[in-house]
Amino acid sequence: MCHYSKELSERASKVLFDAGDSTSRGLDVLNTFPPYLERAEGCRLFDIDGESYIDWMNAFGALPTGHAHPAVVEAAMQAMSTGAHYAAAIPQEIDLAELMLKLVPSIEKVRFTHSATEASMAAIRLARGYTGRNKILKFEGHYHGWSDSMLLTTKPQPITTLGHPNSRDGIVDSSGIPQGAIEDTLVIPWNDIAALERIFKDKGREIACVATEGIMANIGIILPADGYLDRLQALCQSHDVLLYLDESVTGFHVAPGGCAELYGLDPDIVTYGKALGHGFPLAATAARKEIMDGTDWGTGMHFGTFNGHRVGVCAGLAGMRALHVDDNAGFKHLVSIGEAVVAGMRDVIARHKKHTIICQSAGSLFQLYFTDAPLIGDYRDYCQYVDSDKYIRFADHLRNFGLYLSPRNTLHNSSTLAHTTKDVDQTINAFAEALRCFE
Repeated sequence: MCHYSKELSERASKVLFDAGDSTSRGLDVLNTFPPYLERAEGCRLFDIDGESYIDWMNAFGALPTGHAHPAVVEAAMQAMSTGAHYAAAIPQEIDLAELMLKLVPSIEKVRFTHSATEASMAAIRLARGYTGRNKILKFEGHYHGWSDSMLLTTKPQPITTLGHPNSRDGIVDSSGIPQGAIEDTLVIPWNDIAALERIFKDKGREIACVATEGIMANIGIILPADGYLDRLQALCQSHDVLLYLDESVTGFHVAPGGCAELYGLDPDIVTYGKALGHGFPLAATAARKEIMDGTDWGTGMHFGTFNGHRVGVCAGLAGMRALHVDDNAGFKHLVSIGEAVVAGMRDVIARHKKHTIICQSAGSLFQLYFTDAPLIGDYRDYCQYVDSDKYIRFADHLRNFGLYLSPRNTLHNSSTLAHTTKDVDQTINAFAEALRCFE
């Protein structure tokens, strides 16, 4: 089993940094070498050693319609056959932008980019240019891409190394980031209204924007406390601070209009990634007109040869239409599947006595935590109470039972349009058996 995958992993470790192309899927996050995949269809993955898996990771949420959805494949092939990319105006970028604007009423203009990191960088530049302020407020455990100024306190750390919650100094997550790049970035705990009110009292008139996920989706899945996002939005409005909502993960997964719709928010700036491209590199920065006009005709510098890549835009448009046709029927299906698999896992967990696990979820997104805590409510809860190494071993163990979940529970799992109730039943049965024999 996995003999050829092991051989490829050994070759990869000699020529690829971390034996892969992203830290989130490198050897550092795996219990052992990964299965090397050769094809996928619907909700199924097939590796080079002949094994198949029900896929619940779905490229970290980038495939809401599943693998090789016919409409997405047709759109991508048509785009490829008529010229992959022009770096020029195409009608499909207008169609996709108009569809997105219908979902989130507070945003009025869109700029397509190639990755969510780029979209976040553009959002920060927009906020600073519009407000004339330099400081950015972000939260512990929230990930807004790997740009220097935002790569602070995103990775789990031993709880004793985190310092006082009121320090506002984040932990730099990578070498190569100079102090000057982070001196205007403030970091505080999330889901803590008192911490919010303190930082706005002290620094509110210096902050250009608050960058937040509506649901924490890079420390698993952690929901906002009741009233937290409402209070955050009110403080932003009273201090003329822009609210930047990062929907890179939650967009098109928790509601048709993302967390903005789910929690009744009116963000000034929104970024999208992952699900927007339906398997192709596509992201977007969207904002109110008066903010976005700061980039018109180069006033705010933002270039990119591959911005709005034609294949990605065409595929993304086809996927979005598949989700939202017939009063969002496709989206409703993927949420119902997500809720069903979570309910099934929780039922298995409730009957299981060997390991203590909880499953947290939102819409089509979910994640498992090995913990004695009844709830993981923020980054510090995760650092203190979650056995992340045990989850890494369990995710590896699940592949022996035909289930492919995220390799670490700092990441997330999701359902797709391709999953069926039969897939859910098969998953729950395999999950129960895997948990029964897990040591």
